[in-house]
Amino acid sequence: MIEIFTIMRVLKRLLLFVLGLILLLIIGVWIYSFYASPSYEGQLELKELENPVDVYFDDNGIPHIYAESQYDAYQTLGYVHAQDRLWQMELIRRIAPGRLSELFGEKLLKVDRFFKGLGIEDATEKALQKLDTTSKAYKLTQSYLKGVNEFIENGKTPLEYHMLGVEKEPYTIRDVYHVFGYMAFSFAVAHKTDPLLNEVKEKLGAAYLEELLEATESNVTAIKNAPVQAVKGSMITEVQQVLETLPIPTFIGSNSWVVGPNKTANKKVIFANDPHIGYAQPAVWYQSHIVTPDYEMYGFNLALTPFPLLGHNRNYAYGLTMFENDDVDFFYEEDHPSDSTKYATENGYQKYQIATRKIKVKGAEDVVFEQRISRHGPLMNEVLEGLNTTRPVAMQWIYTKEENQLLDVAYELSHAKSLEGFKRGAAKLHAPGLNMMYGDASDNIAWFAAGKLYKYRDSIETKVFLEGKTGKDEIVSYLNFDSNPQAVNPPWNYVYSANNQPDSIAGMLYPGYYLPEDRAKRIVHLLESKSDITQEDMETMITDIRSTTAPEISNYLITSTERDHLSPSALKALELLRSWDGKFELEAVGPVIYNRWWYEFVSGTFKDELGPAFKVFVNTPLEEKVMAQQVRRVNSVWWDDIKTPEKETKRAIVTAAFNRTVSFLKTQLGENVEDWKWKRVMSVEHEHAIGKAGGLLRSLFNVGPFVSRGGDQVINNHIYKIDSTGYYKVHAGPSTRRIIDFSDIEGAKAIIPTGQSGNLFSPYYGNQAEKYVNGKFVPMLINEAKIKEVSKKLRCNPGR
Repeated sequence: MIEIFTIMRVLKRLLLFVLGLILLLIIGVWIYSFYASPSYEGQLELKELENPVDVYFDDNGIPHIYAESQYDAYQTLGYVHAQDRLWQMELIRRIAPGRLSELFGEKLLKVDRFFKGLGIEDATEKALQKLDTTSKAYKLTQSYLKGVNEFIENGKTPLEYHMLGVEKEPYTIRDVYHVFGYMAFSFAVAHKTDPLLNEVKEKLGAAYLEELLEATESNVTAIKNAPVQAVKGSMITEVQQVLETLPIPTFIGSNSWVVGPNKTANKKVIFANDPHIGYAQPAVWYQSHIVTPDYEMYGFNLALTPFPLLGHNRNYAYGLTMFENDDVDFFYEEDHPSDSTKYATENGYQKYQIATRKIKVKGAEDVVFEQRISRHGPLMNEVLEGLNTTRPVAMQWIYTKEENQLLDVAYELSHAKSLEGFKRGAAKLHAPGLNMMYGDASDNIAWFAAGKLYKYRDSIETKVFLEGKTGKDEIVSYLNFDSNPQAVNPPWNYVYSANNQPDSIAGMLYPGYYLPEDRAKRIVHLLESKSDITQEDMETMITDIRSTTAPEISNYLITSTERDHLSPSALKALELLRSWDGKFELEAVGPVIYNRWWYEFVSGTFKDELGPAFKVFVNTPLEEKVMAQQVRRVNSVWWDDIKTPEKETKRAIVTAAFNRTVSFLKTQLGENVEDWKWKRVMSVEHEHAIGKAGGLLRSLFNVGPFVSRGGDQVINNHIYKIDSTGYYKVHAGPSTRRIIDFSDIEGAKAIIPTGQSGNLFSPYYGNQAEKYVNGKFVPMLINEAKIKEVSKKLRCNPGR
């Protein structure tokens, strides 16, 4: 008995000890949270400020910066941006120069090797050599960087740095250009699409390629041009792996529309924009509001960029979507038969440039390799081990080929005094291609497809690899910016973009990787249907979840199905899909059947011929456009399953796909077809780079998961993989939703997916997340009295 009591006393003491440790840990985390949280009120000193600056943080943690000069304002912006987003800045500055392995070790080596090989670092050095260091854009950027670096020197070190053992390093304008370079890469689609199409051409032949290319020019809702209106006042799979490994999201799509006064109830311009970007925590955009005697802008900044790419004030609003133009081309080079340092041209052999690339790897030796560079660009064989050819392949990219004025572009867009000034800034953009959207208080609306556009000889197909040695596949001419697709105050009284095909320019449809017409078609329908549009209409429209094309595609599949070969539950599913209105409601069954049938149909049609490349083909804009055309075809070279002796028909492929769909969903969701609801298979989660590890780190750092109304290629775009799993984990969507009504400029609204801060201990880490998934908004305050009424105040004084 005495021994039992002794054991119990020992266990009790051990339990008390464990509980004490847990309590100490909780107290320690609580104390650390106070230390590590950003400073949103009180006093601080910033060296080199000329005058005191007041920063008011509103209810959503958005800084409203009141300063006597822009230089003071931008230095302060750099500081407050860094205290909320320094870790995000750290990650994004490392991608383009291939420095992620310094943080995460060998698992990011493939990513670093790829980005080293793109030539972004070389392009940055060329751009820096040509920088005008006397320009206001340069000087304000330096002020911003002073603020960032002051936080590095005197601010609180974010938790992620301690967890990974990272030393903080000062930032320079070189880092800003590396962010531009990563952004430009994010917008380029050719890295995945061109190698895929080239493989189809070389392995399967012209007939297979032609059907895929034909689909890219079919079912198009083209953006109309109107430039003359008056102003009123293996490589395949490796690139895929690189994209999936990145700890920072890529740019994907976007919607924007600007409605002129003749179509609005209050007879003033209304502006809307929601760029589609990969989800992550922290969110992509950092909001800020700057006010000085000569300048005001409420802007949305990327990490480490001083000038907002989205913004508005009382005079004008601007935003962007992806143009999706083709600005990357791949060339086969031919080495000298006995000297691999030379390659063939129409004028004989030339020497490759040789670049030595070095990658530092955490916990391992540095990796050093040499890369050859032809007149077209760097050879990708030397950075992508799986490039499926023995011939050298060079990448020609307008971003690295042409003069880089992106700093001036961002400055001029955010400091424009007129529509003409805004257009001049847009005209300086070489890459990435962007649709610049504009509306102002003087009743002007405009859209400019910005980017350096060019022409090849007639009949050349740029979506497969070109021939480098002949000189016949070179750029013939560049287009003047006035020839770019654009519309200024068009007679139909609105401009819009949904990453869709622009109308013809320079006598041709400009080549690109334009997204399917689904969102464009819906936007045009909604804008055409009303002539008294209000801000409330815009809020409803920007969260619209109806697809006009999904029911059309479903109908083509349904009419091609052999009903005699269907079970009673399959017939029930078919009727539910037939009655579906195209809305991706949480309680809807139609989206579940539609998405699964889509996957089974595409798999049954293309997987046998494409082999491993099928994993890259699915979930690309190309596949989505091909699908819309394929369901309309009666005959196709792709119908036959090459793994069977018989030759399949469309009806056989479609019916077999539907039977597989029903069988799968019964196993996944049960026998009751009416219970196959969208909310059971979709989710939205915003992953932090550390939260991706899972477990406790996931619950600490990630935001979500949630369920949300919406689906792929509806206006409230939910971008997910349609694959064998039958679950749809949304990995991208609107990075912000913004609506500005110039009849009530102080009533402008926005929302971002998580929160303003990337600091885990900030109250603004994920405070907008539930509002976002529920289609709500928060105010974009610009009224000074209102701002001071609801805000915390941080006073920034000139330091020594």
